Amino acid sequence: MWTIKQLQKLSLEKNSVKEFSFPEKCLVITSKGAKSRGWLDYAGLSNQMIFDDVESNPSFETTMKIISKFQNSDFSHIIGIGGGSSMDVAKYCAFKMNKLKIMIPTTFGSGSEVTRISVLKVDGKKTSFHDDGIFADIAIVDSHFIENSTDIVIKNSVIDACAQCTEAFDSKLANPYTKFLCNSAFDLLEEGILTKNYEKIVLGSLFDGLGFGNSSTTLGHALSYVYSNEGISHGHALAFTTTLSHKFNNSQFYQRFLKLVKILQFGKITLDQSLEEATELILTDRKHLDNNPK
Repeated sequence: MWTIKQLQKLSLEKNSVKEFSFPEKCLVITSKGAKSRGWLDYAGLSNQMIFDDVESNPSFETTMKIISKFQNSDFSHIIGIGGGSSMDVAKYCAFKMNKLKIMIPTTFGSGSEVTRISVLKVDGKKTSFHDDGIFADIAIVDSHFIENSTDIVIKNSVIDACAQCTEAFDSKLANPYTKFLCNSAFDLLEEGILTKNYEKIVLGSLFDGLGFGNSSTTLGHALSYVYSNEGISHGHALAFTTTLSHKFNNSQFYQRFLKLVKILQFGKITLDQSLEEATELILTDRKHLDNNPK
């Protein structure tokens, strides 16, 4: 029996954030660049309580810091605005603080706005937390934000989405619903990359989150975390680890994924730690490895 789980409400339209009526008392969780990039002014959130110190590949300690600082404050909602890092922290904090959650992606690749997953570093190692309570109550997907994104952010985000949907399509947990979404997601993302159509990338990222959030990513993600732990961006790592996993799994997406990696011109990556250390860590990642098709 397949069970499909999704968030309660999704708003999808350009300028939807600007037009949304946010609750009076909110805690906004985001990264340092939110103010300078104009995100808070655009959303009308500049006068809310703000925590803007979420780092890339955020640590579990960051969530504890936020909870400790704001647990006695008067607010009803937590708003996560930014990439996957900011939304993962916001979702986890709201889950632990029993607050309603509004997620606003500004990069389009993680799918975090529509998943029940938060990825945080625990003792320096990326760890994924899964719980229905982590789902956002509302996700607002507004393509306005991609227009001012840098090329490096777009390419790292879009290859992340491509990796997620193709790995999830091949996952042992895949079902007709997730396969439809994941296949549609890759078609949209591929066309968006090849034609530089941002609207298709945004929609493809959303379909990706709904698809892999109801199945699982696999070997490519298990391999990628050892690189992310050493500071290589998640998308950059996946460009190579998912390519190799698709070759190993005889995935129908192997050649198409490899073509996109070449078009996006990712530089080579290396690992500082020994292969023995990396292998030991990778083999503990049963959430991804157990769902690999081969």
